[in-house]
Amino acid sequence: MSLPLPPAARDLINKPTAHALVVTTNKDGSPHATLVWVEEHDGRLTFNTATGRRKWFNLRRNPHILVVVQDPAAPGTYAVFEGTATLSEEGANEQIDRLSKKYTGRETYDGYNERERRVSIRVDIAKIAGVGPWID
Repeated sequence: MSLPLPPAARDLINKPTAHALVVTTNKDGSPHATLVWVEEHDGRLTFNTATGRRKWFNLRRNPHILVVVQDPAAPGTYAVFEGTATLSEEGANEQIDRLSKKYTGRETYDGYNERERRVSIRVDIAKIAGVGPWID
């Protein structure tokens, strides 16, 4: 069962300039970190990737994930979400277009690649940490 997103964490995730650092585990056990566009959708922390990307391979093998979102207006304020990722191609193209609108102002994502399929990743949160009002 996923922890609910506290309202303050939801507000942080939905800031148009708040990016997320996603950490997954490589096959050899080393960490892989990548910056992504992130959103709260239907009460869940989600982001998007494409088939063939390192985080896609890693999450298919090991769904354990860490997502860090820093407040761009207050760099010492950040949220750390630890949990399990669920991958789905359903709605992924629509999601990347929403994220494009949020981050670039463009209605559609201009990085589509015919050789890849878009994948939506939902994080089932087990733990929330960091520095901010989402910490009790």
